[in-house]
Amino acid sequence: MPALELDQQIRSESFKNNNNIAAAETNEENEVEFFDYTKRAQWLRAAVLGANDGLLSTSSLMMGVGAVRKDSKTMVLTGIAGLVAGACSMAIGELVSVYSQYDIELTQMKRETMAKDFADHVFETKKKSLPNPWQAAGASALAFAVGAVMPLLAAAFIKVYVVRLVVMLAVASLALLGFGALGALLGGAPMLKASLRVLVGGWLAMGITFGLTKLIGGTGL
Repeated sequence: MPALELDQQIRSESFKNNNNIAAAETNEENEVEFFDYTKRAQWLRAAVLGANDGLLSTSSLMMGVGAVRKDSKTMVLTGIAGLVAGACSMAIGELVSVYSQYDIELTQMKRETMAKDFADHVFETKKKSLPNPWQAAGASALAFAVGAVMPLLAAAFIKVYVVRLVVMLAVASLALLGFGALGALLGGAPMLKASLRVLVGGWLAMGITFGLTKLIGGTGL
């Protein structure tokens, strides 16, 4: 083989090897940077979505009452009742739901432990990785209350009826955008699309509640 061809072949092999090394390093970096966002699903659902539920349900409830009663005291009392009832409902629902999941997974772990004859410490280690029902219930109730406080504060200090409704709608809209963006950020989803989806859904809920209550209230029932 001529010396020139041999030199070109050596350079070609060296170039291929360098490319393979670079590709391997890139893959290693990608593996290091990869994060499994599904691990956040449990507390994300209990926190961010709980706050969004608190905001939306309380705002819709207060807007509905505001459609037929213009005094701020009635709207605020309605919001407080919605906050307490909603937080309790969220906590109980989350507790029952997560406890059901906990019992199913614990039973399955016991079966696997008996079948494979695992040591007790292995079972206890796996048991600690199961979701905590009380923690999920507390996080859900607290998040709901945080979300519900926002429209309450917006309505509590404004006496003029129309201004109160506008401020409540503005505060609720900004909060919905924020919760949508936060949920998307923590979940690794597109922020703009998620925020707009939450905002439009919130507007629909508040608009339907306000409109139906206004319609029913106008019939004299």
